[in-house]
Amino acid sequence: MYVRHSNNTSRDSHFFAADARVRQPPVAVIGAGVGGLSAALTLAARGQSVLVLEAAGEPGGKMRQVSCGGAPIDAGPTVFTMRWVFEELFAELGASLEEWIEPRALGTLARHCWGPGEQLDLFADRQRTADAIAEFAGPAEGRRYLAFCDSAARTYRVLERPFLRAPRPNPLSLSARVVAAAGLPGLLQIRPFTRLFRALQDHFRDPRLQQLFGRYATYCGSSPFLAPATLMLVAHVEQTGVWVLPGGMQRLAASMRALAEKHGVRFRFREAVREIRCSGGRVSHVVTAAGEEIPCSAAICNADPAALRAGLLGPAAQTAIPPTPPGGRSLSAITWALEARTRGFPLDHHNVFFSSDYRREFDDILRRNTVPAEPTVYVCAQDRHPGAEAPGDRPERLLCLVNAPATGDSHPFDSEEIDACAIRTFQMLARCGLQVTPPPGGAVVTTPRDFARLFPATGGALYGMPSHGWQATFRRPGSSTRMRGLYLAGGGTHPGPGVPMAALSGRLAAERLVQDLTSRSLSSPAAIAGGTSTR
Repeated sequence: MYVRHSNNTSRDSHFFAADARVRQPPVAVIGAGVGGLSAALTLAARGQSVLVLEAAGEPGGKMRQVSCGGAPIDAGPTVFTMRWVFEELFAELGASLEEWIEPRALGTLARHCWGPGEQLDLFADRQRTADAIAEFAGPAEGRRYLAFCDSAARTYRVLERPFLRAPRPNPLSLSARVVAAAGLPGLLQIRPFTRLFRALQDHFRDPRLQQLFGRYATYCGSSPFLAPATLMLVAHVEQTGVWVLPGGMQRLAASMRALAEKHGVRFRFREAVREIRCSGGRVSHVVTAAGEEIPCSAAICNADPAALRAGLLGPAAQTAIPPTPPGGRSLSAITWALEARTRGFPLDHHNVFFSSDYRREFDDILRRNTVPAEPTVYVCAQDRHPGAEAPGDRPERLLCLVNAPATGDSHPFDSEEIDACAIRTFQMLARCGLQVTPPPGGAVVTTPRDFARLFPATGGALYGMPSHGWQATFRRPGSSTRMRGLYLAGGGTHPGPGVPMAALSGRLAAERLVQDLTSRSLSSPAAIAGGTSTR
């Protein structure tokens, strides 16, 4: 509906709201990552005029592709989960997510290997996974897995509305929300003060299963030995569905852009923003790298908060959020995108090859600031998914990834260190039975230094701050800032990293912005006639 300061009819209100959208400057969205795209879609659904400015040549942010031998390869996020986030986002604009991106459900969620003959698949069918674990590690562990699933589901249900869908809480407000939603037992069940790996030791006796489910901490760039037990909810998220997209994850970014443009959102690519300016105590302009001053009614910044703190968006924005709190940076990575022939190990779409000493691996990264002596390797075989023909003897598209420290600005690993890491990585795969024949042209390699260049002020950290300790949740900035009219979105803000979480952050930022604009309009009789749109 549209709100005015008079008793005019709804038809009049629509007229004046449309007139206000024409006459007032647009909302500027800085960055077309998934958080910025989500914010733009939400603003369009609320009737706001939106201009998106993106430094790169296409949307997606970390959800990027690289070309190897002419083949596009996903070189960022490869897992599509929490589909409901995007279904709700598209439905607000009368669109069907199914028609736009055609997601295909995976029957096998991931394949895991610890060495020759030690292979375990997780399936979309919970009982089938329990049976596989029982065969792999014994019937008792199969039963413990089912109990673990119940615990992960409870944690997710307790936190979805009070945390994932709500503005950034503080310890007291989150406790109050959880108790209001699930009672005191609900608060105790999520074990906020217990570390993830310790909780997994209570659930499983087999160290391989502790390692497997501990890996979920890396989904938010963290160590399972330091992250809270609440991250068990990731197991429930995957259990409710993992999908692949025809054309890769870039299909999602391109579809979000196209839907936004259909509803009037304007995009300007290769247009970096160097400053956010204020007038009268609130955001009034954004300034491009070329020096163009663009008027705006408000701004949503879809960049890592570290970029604001570093002054990369001007002196006014530098103090818009508190200084960097203690806790350091999340993980970075070294990735190899290649089109290669494989033999031996039967790859699925998602594959994980585990190191023999998980604790040492994270000590190498977080304490010694070096790449692991023996890394865990993630391999996304992007031509292996439902409906696709098996590659056979043909080259297939692979993304291989190992975790690394976010030292791209302080200790950029030289070519010798990267080459040595590559040798250890592919030797690890060979030890597990996977032989990879590299292409003549080599792979497209991305290092922490490269990620630091792509995402300034981060040092290559891919997930903002790490989720280490129970207070980590409250260290991430929320949607609002100290600068009136400036809002934040992206994986570095609440509710956290990952494609669906970043999308939720964009929605939260847009909704808070619209609330503030509406409040400002209703309290200012001298404002443009007609007020603003509200949900």
